[in-house]
Amino acid sequence: MTSIDSISLVTVIIPTFNRAWSIQRAIDSVLAQDYKNFELIIVDDGSTDATADILSSYGSAIQKIRKQNQGVSAARNRGIAAASGDLIAFLDSDDYWMPKKLSTQVDFFSSHPDALICQTEEFWVKNNRRVNPKKRHKKPSGMMFSESLQLCVISPSAVMVRKRLFSEIGLFDEALPACEDYDLWLRVTCRYPVYLIDTPLIVKTGGHPDQLSAFHSLDKYRIAAILKILQTNVLSASQYKDAVTVLKRKCKIYANGCKKRGRLEEAAYYMNMIK
Repeated sequence: MTSIDSISLVTVIIPTFNRAWSIQRAIDSVLAQDYKNFELIIVDDGSTDATADILSSYGSAIQKIRKQNQGVSAARNRGIAAASGDLIAFLDSDDYWMPKKLSTQVDFFSSHPDALICQTEEFWVKNNRRVNPKKRHKKPSGMMFSESLQLCVISPSAVMVRKRLFSEIGLFDEALPACEDYDLWLRVTCRYPVYLIDTPLIVKTGGHPDQLSAFHSLDKYRIAAILKILQTNVLSASQYKDAVTVLKRKCKIYANGCKKRGRLEEAAYYMNMIK
């Protein structure tokens, strides 16, 4: 294993909001890593439950940032701004890591100096039961813009990123209440490969009521993200074509959903978008 003394500091960022029920498990999974050259920043996005008391119990083992509630993108961006490490890893406060997560990714970057981002495979737990991802959720490795258009094949809790990548592609979009990671990954994958470490080193949990991926009207925000990337000049001809194809399909699906719910004006807006 690579000596930790020869590797840059890793900044671990955990954004959290009213997750007193899970934040301790997330923090403990970071502190239990076999790789110790990290700083752990918890960004409390205005929690009103027992989160602050739990964070205080860790003393100097963690860095705490408390801010008014502005959403997960603003919380992650605040953590990035405070990061001292050249490598950044995110962990959602309802997920947790296996003990070798950081060391495995640091070793990857040591052997791949040109890589800017990698992710690991993951275990899925829903309602406290292990579930298997479907075939369409299989994570590719390398250039994956086309796959990323279809759905999120990159998990925030699974990635490690060189901090300088954010200077090139920008931060999380704070205007998006959901699918903020989808938006960021489109900006990454149209330019750079995302490498997969084919070992499950995170546990991704689901089924709880405050899960952002359960947010209604998610395609509305994916459509906004695709429109944003289409308005840039960074896409190749084939990437642009793929983005338009997926945009039309998502607009049609979302418009049909609006019709079923009696939101006819909104349905017409999205259908007109693709004419």
